[in-house]
Amino acid sequence: MGDNNRRIFGHMPDGTAVEEITLRDGALTCSAITYGGMLRALTVPDKNGDPVDVLLGMDGLEGCLHKKIGSMGALVGRYANRIGGAAFSLNGKEYRLAANNGVNHLHGGPKGFDKRVWTLEEAADNSVLFSIFSPDGDEGYPGALTVRARYTLADGALRIDYEAGCDADTVINLTNHAYFNLSGHASGPVLGQYIQMPGSRYTPTLPGSIPTGEIADVAGTPMDLRTAQPIGAHIDDDFEQLTLAGGYDHNWVVEGPAGQLNLAARAWSPDTGILMEVLTDQPGVQFYAGNAMGGCPAGKGGAPYDKRWGFCLETQHYPDSPHHENFPTTVLKAGETFKTSSVYRFGVAEGI
Repeated sequence: MGDNNRRIFGHMPDGTAVEEITLRDGALTCSAITYGGMLRALTVPDKNGDPVDVLLGMDGLEGCLHKKIGSMGALVGRYANRIGGAAFSLNGKEYRLAANNGVNHLHGGPKGFDKRVWTLEEAADNSVLFSIFSPDGDEGYPGALTVRARYTLADGALRIDYEAGCDADTVINLTNHAYFNLSGHASGPVLGQYIQMPGSRYTPTLPGSIPTGEIADVAGTPMDLRTAQPIGAHIDDDFEQLTLAGGYDHNWVVEGPAGQLNLAARAWSPDTGILMEVLTDQPGVQFYAGNAMGGCPAGKGGAPYDKRWGFCLETQHYPDSPHHENFPTTVLKAGETFKTSSVYRFGVAEGI
């Protein structure tokens, strides 16, 4: 990788340098920074072959540090999504976590992986490897944990590979919190873009977005996105789950053989024709339609990011899994290796 693919993006308040790495593969380009392992830009060709940046992000580090943007584009851990009551029990012992989302724990806590500078391990023209070390007791979690995350651009897709190991039993749930807008990051609300979630089940939530423990059928509800429809078609329906969350912000069950890359979601823009397919070996995917984005700082090029200007498809284990024995386990045993992969594949939707 040449020097033109790497630059200093900024400096943390303590002086730590934050680097930006730009990956290229054919018509695709992607930029990531070491702060939070954040994806900052992702440019793909539209139906006319013109480049479109489909990822929301910031022009400078100051914007990335702004509390309102949360985990935008970042690698999230130790536990992505929520843990109810900001505590969990493992091997007969209770572990208390920070309550940073009401009474609940969200995205690994106030100093989760999305708020730290990752180590740049390797960089090539189309791939970059980040790592982070989380000591025993970090944010309340047991065990000394090491995580590696690799971004790769290849075959018209962005692939994310995660690997982790711990010296004690712990819980883990890793994801990336990218906000997509397939009409272009500065194009406005995503309500006219199409979403399709193949999963026939989802996990309903209580107030505070904590799962009830039920794995419910989507049939006959606005959560049935098995047939493609505009994101805005039913987002404000008078349906309790949508009312509680202010729109779509739920975990869908990913169907298919365990341990394989299965189709989790498909989305496209009628404006650009850009199609994105999300494949993962994870059991769930959180579809979030940017309901709480109001008040974000201006994004790249001064774009006034606002409510529902982007959507997220966060591949993951189910939220609050430590409290639900019927959910796939998030326990990582001491000495074992946690591995998972997700792919965001781009193309042009037929007939648009």
